[in-house]
Amino acid sequence: MKPAACHTLVTGASMGIGKAIAADFAASGENLVLVARSRTLLEELAASLVSEYGIDVRVCSEDLGEPGGPGRVFEYCSKQGLVIDRLVNCAGFSVVGSFVRIPRAELHQMAMVNMVALAEMTRLFLPAMIDRRKGTVVNIASLAAFQGVPGMGLYSATKSFVVTLTEALDAEIRGSGVRVFAVCPGFIDNDQFYNRAGHDRKRILVPISEPRVVIKAMRRGLISGSVVVMPTLFDRLMVFTQRVLPRRLVVMLAGYFAGAGEKLSS
Repeated sequence: MKPAACHTLVTGASMGIGKAIAADFAASGENLVLVARSRTLLEELAASLVSEYGIDVRVCSEDLGEPGGPGRVFEYCSKQGLVIDRLVNCAGFSVVGSFVRIPRAELHQMAMVNMVALAEMTRLFLPAMIDRRKGTVVNIASLAAFQGVPGMGLYSATKSFVVTLTEALDAEIRGSGVRVFAVCPGFIDNDQFYNRAGHDRKRILVPISEPRVVIKAMRRGLISGSVVVMPTLFDRLMVFTQRVLPRRLVVMLAGYFAGAGEKLSS
């Protein structure tokens, strides 16, 4: 019997970084499973990639912020007989402003999408990779993971979760033939992300990079063996300076550069 073709599964694939990653893998001739909430956007992307590259692209429309969402994605792949040899956890969003003003529904949704869904997706797909002694899990984290960011406190906390989970998993599965690593970009050009977050990008005081820097970093991670990958020299310098500056100053500067904070009225 002919073995099933392998697929790369990308969450958050309908726009932004996830869409760019999916297109990059498609250009390399890799089959895809695209996951996001909008079936319309996913089907448009799938049709474009199939037409241009002649690959197999499956669409799984699912809200990963809903309970059971990751399980339904896994069930879809299982019923279709798809072998997922690479999982790219890219789905995520932010809400900018004071933590005490974040609507509770948004708080729970962000925690579900940025942390719980990522952990569940990894837990569901990783065992089969280990059994095959082949596979990769790529977690898209953020430069915000390395310190609290005033005005983006919950978002930065969720991305810290992603980095620490990735580091632990790398140690747990080392020698299994499977890789797990995180890519930690700074601000990326993605108007949908900023509009969803309510983040005025004109207030951001650090460089905003194109999505391709994330793709290049991911490609480096695939061949380098690094557990945490910073896309740009600026990102690496920002993390390095934290080793010499007082922690409170690091947090204050992060909030200043992000331009996301707000003052509470007295």
